[in-house]
Amino acid sequence: MFRSILAATRSSLVISSGALVSLAISTSALSQASSQFVFQPGSAPFASSHASTLVELSDGSLLAAWFAGTDEGKPDVAIWSARRVNGAWTTPVELAREANVPCWNPVLFHTRDQRLWLYYKFGSSPETWTSARKFSDDEGKTWSTAEHLPAGLIGPARAKPLVLADGTIVSGSSVESYLSWAAWIERSTDDGKTWTKIGPLVPPRGSGDSKQTFGIIQPSVVQIGGRHLRFYARSTSSIAKVVVADSYDEGATWTSPHPLDVPNPNSGIDAVVLKDGRVALVYNNTTSGRTPLNVAVSKDGEHFKMFLTLEDQPGEYSYPAMIQDSKGDLDITYTWQRRAIRFVHIALAKIPR
Repeated sequence: MFRSILAATRSSLVISSGALVSLAISTSALSQASSQFVFQPGSAPFASSHASTLVELSDGSLLAAWFAGTDEGKPDVAIWSARRVNGAWTTPVELAREANVPCWNPVLFHTRDQRLWLYYKFGSSPETWTSARKFSDDEGKTWSTAEHLPAGLIGPARAKPLVLADGTIVSGSSVESYLSWAAWIERSTDDGKTWTKIGPLVPPRGSGDSKQTFGIIQPSVVQIGGRHLRFYARSTSSIAKVVVADSYDEGATWTSPHPLDVPNPNSGIDAVVLKDGRVALVYNNTTSGRTPLNVAVSKDGEHFKMFLTLEDQPGEYSYPAMIQDSKGDLDITYTWQRRAIRFVHIALAKIPR
């Protein structure tokens, strides 16, 4: 048994991976949400799974990917994927693997030419990552061979990049090194052939403990309006809040990052600007641990109202990925107890204003 999609009331139920279940939330502005496992815990050929990514395909189906294996950082960890067609997820299949070294943090997205890209990292730890990528011209049915990227180019560190109307890719990147984390923007105007790196982007340190790791990573970049972009980033425990920075020239230059009044327990987040201009954020609404997992909305991108709790039981519910699909609804995947990937669908009309 497990508990899911909680607001003021709780519902306890068992859900099969092929069945999409609607859950009533009696006292919330959100009256209905839908949730299912991408694969049932214990049903896949790997023990541990984490760090999902999600993309909508041209036929309206969804493709998810994540890294999985014996455990995070073990040499057998590869990139796996599954497709959601007619409300059901297909059996997971292996998408990428590197010899004798773990894979990390896949990211799926389309460039303007509708080529589907998979970026991922490999190496013994985040401090030693090399990045790789593959592409598909048939919406993920077949893939190119993996291309290993030059040292120093990470690509999207975890969250999906922003692809502007003119095709410019604005990718939220980051580097983790000893006692120091920093966000970067990697920007390409030629579909990823060449890149410009902007940064480092780090909030002022102040008078904190110099022996404690400090900084931000894994930015999620959104377009607030016109040439105004913003990123939302994960922070270390010494900051313990979601951190943002702004660009007013489509990502070429950025303001100094600053924390919002939104907690962050050193865990991944994701953000989406809805078609009506509101900003949705999926995050852990705590400064410690990786439960609960929540969804919030903002009219100005700065002040957020939490309106939905996806999980609040003991354990880990983390590293969410979120998109707004072609119908305008929110689709979310996230890590469920490191044992599975879970999917949630939220109708746009049910997001409170």
